[in-house]
Parts: sequence; structure tokens; C-alpha cells
Amino acid sequence: MDWLTEPFSFEFMQRALAAGVLAVLTTSVVGTWVVLRGLAFMGDALAHGVLPGIAVAILLDIHPMIGAAVAAVVMVGAISLVHRTTRLSEDTAIGLLFVGMLALGVIIISRSGSFAVDLVAILFGDVLGTSTGDLMVQGVAAGLALVGVALFYRPLLVLCFNEQKAATLGLRPRLAHLVMMGLITLAVVSSFQAVGALLVFGLLIAPPATAVLLARRVPTVMVVAAALGIGEVAAGLLLSYHLDTAAGATMSALAVAVFFVVLALTRGVARLERRAQSAAGDSLG
Repeated sequence: MDWLTEPFSFEFMQRALAAGVLAVLTTSVVGTWVVLRGLAFMGDALAHGVLPGIAVAILLDIHPMIGAAVAAVVMVGAISLVHRTTRLSEDTAIGLLFVGMLALGVIIISRSGSFAVDLVAILFGDVLGTSTGDLMVQGVAAGLALVGVALFYRPLLVLCFNEQKAATLGLRPRLAHLVMMGLITLAVVSSFQAVGALLVFGLLIAPPATAVLLARRVPTVMVVAAALGIGEVAAGLLLSYHLDTAAGATMSALAVAVFFVVLALTRGVARLERRAQSAAGDSLG
């Protein structure tokens, strides 16, 4: 029992757990739409694309989340501009901005005196160094994400499954898409402090993807994703404490590992059910 409780007797571990839980609440709710809409590449690009904004913020000694938010808005706008003004697909625009923003961020950071330290902290996060102020920002972000999803639930739902039908029903799919981009940006910007710009993608995709294997209704997927994510955050922190590994990386790796375990189990159960049905059909025949 001490193995489970001892790590969380420290205040910094308690704050880390709170930060991870708040990050999961945001990324699970938003990530459900990312998975259903097929925007994983966009989520990954945004997670990397905020790097130059964070780098500039560090050099100017302002809060990194401000720089991340500005960079994310610039990136989404640039992707939309390239897609609308050329014959290039949105994937191509995302790929161009993904590489360009990431490279720009590394170049900016390399101009600072502590390149290695800054880059590692930005890419992999510092959940163990989470402050009370960081928790407040994450709490506000989680609340905004929940409110946004509740207000735009129907337009987002129809958009995910049939964009033409959304237009026919007068649900303004373009506005719904912009709202979805805003929610993804919110999730990435508010969560990178906990798990880093590079690994936030793990929590944005893995718990919702796992939940899709276990549930069918969208609200249920969100609840299951959040429950899985909270468990993965807690377990990841425990493992990182006892094994002396990077906390953010451990949490994200565990979330991805759980997906593949659940995938194997669900496929195994489905295979057994098919065999049982086949045997029942043979016996009746």
C-alpha cells in the first residue's frame, strides 16, 4: 500500500496529479471529436506547431501559454489560407506548417543560452514543476472545453459523420469546424505544461481512441476516455516516481500501451463470439 500512497504524500506530486487530471479532462473531451472527425494529423501538427510561440514567450519572459496560443492561432489561420487559396489539400497545408513551425521553434530556442534545457522542458513538459497558477489556468481551460462541447454538441456531432447533412440542416459546418479547431487549440495550449508539446498528442488521441473501442455513444466515449486518462495519469506518475523516468513521457506511453492492450482484448473477444456463433449455427444445421 505504501507503494501506492507514498508518492502522493508530497505536495509536488499532488499538484502533478491535479495537473494531469485537468489535462485529461480537456484532452479527452476534445480528443473524442479529433478521433471521430479524423483530425489526428491536425492535432499532432498543432502540438508541434506551438513550439515557436513558446520559444518566443520564454525569450521575452512572458507566460509560455500566451505564446503557444498565438502560435496555434497563426498556424490554424495559415493552414486555412493555404488550403483555400491553392489547389493543395488540407493535409498538405498541415504538413507544410507542421515542419515549418517546428523548425522555426527549434531555431528560436537555439538562439537562447540554455538550448538543451529549454527544448527538453518544452517538448516533454515539467508536470512535477506545476504551480498553483498553472492549475488555475488548466481548470479554466477544462471548463471552457466542457462548455464549448455542450453548446456546440449537435453541430459537432453531425459534422463528424456527414458534413453535407450538417449544411442541409442549417448547422453551419464551417462554424462548427472553426469551433473544433478552437477546442483542439485550447486542449493543446492548456495541456503542454503538464506533458509537453510533443507528448500532449498522446493524451489527446490515446484515451479517446481506446474509449471508441469500448463505447458507441459519443457522451459515453468522452466519459470512458476521461476515466481511462485519469487512471493512466495516476499510474504513469506512480511508475515515473518508482522507476525514476520522465513523468510526462511515462503517462503518454502508458496511454498508448493501454490502447493496444484493449485493442487486442476486444479483437480476441470478437473472435471468440464469431466462433461461438458459427458453432451455434452448425449445431442448428
